[in-house]
Amino acid sequence: MDLKVTTLDGKDAGKVSLSDAIFGLEPREDIIARVVRWQLAKKQQGTHKTKGRAEVSRTGAKMYKQKGTGRARHHSARAPQFRGGGKAHGPVVRSHEHDLPKKVRALGLRHALSAKLKAENVIIVDDLVAKEAKTKALAGSFASLGLTNALIIGGAELDSNFKLAAQNIPNVDVLPIQGINVYDILRRGKLVLSKAAVEALEERFK
Repeated sequence: MDLKVTTLDGKDAGKVSLSDAIFGLEPREDIIARVVRWQLAKKQQGTHKTKGRAEVSRTGAKMYKQKGTGRARHHSARAPQFRGGGKAHGPVVRSHEHDLPKKVRALGLRHALSAKLKAENVIIVDDLVAKEAKTKALAGSFASLGLTNALIIGGAELDSNFKLAAQNIPNVDVLPIQGINVYDILRRGKLVLSKAAVEALEERFK
C-alpha cells in the first residue's frame, strides 16, 4: 500500500510503498499482549524483599514456659503470627523475566505496526533532521503535524540536533530503528517513521 510522505514542515514529499507483510496484517491483540507482558516482565527490577523470621531483629528466646500457663505453646517471637515477627512467604529478590520465542516477538512488532496503520496513526517523514538544536522550533513543526503524543523512529543514526531538540518535548519519544519496540509503539498516540526507518524495517522482515 502507498502512504503519503511529508516533511517536518508539513510539505508534501511524495509517496512510499509499505509492505503488506509488515503493515497490512489483521492485528491480533493476544500476540501483542504477550509481547508487552514479556517486555514489562523483563524490565521489572525484582528488588522487592521482606524479612523472614530468620532475618528480623528480635529475641530468639522462648516467650514463656511450655506448660502450666493455660496458653498456647509458643517459642520464638519472630514467628509470623506475632507483631514484629518475620513475614511468611513474602516477596524475595528475583528475576521476573520469562522466555518468549523470537518469532513471536517479531510477529508482535509487525502486528503493532499494522494496528497503528489501521488506526491511521502512522506518519511517514522524509528525513528527521534539524538545522539547529532548538526545542521551540521543532515543537512548532510537531504542532503543525498534529504531534502532541508520538513515538518518532529514525534510521540507524539519529541527527544529533534533532535528538537534542526533541528530548525536552513532553510525550514525545525519539528512538533509532534498533530501539523500535511494541510497548513504546502502543503507549504513544502517533507513530512517526522516517523513510530510512521504513527501509530498515522492510530489510529486517524480508
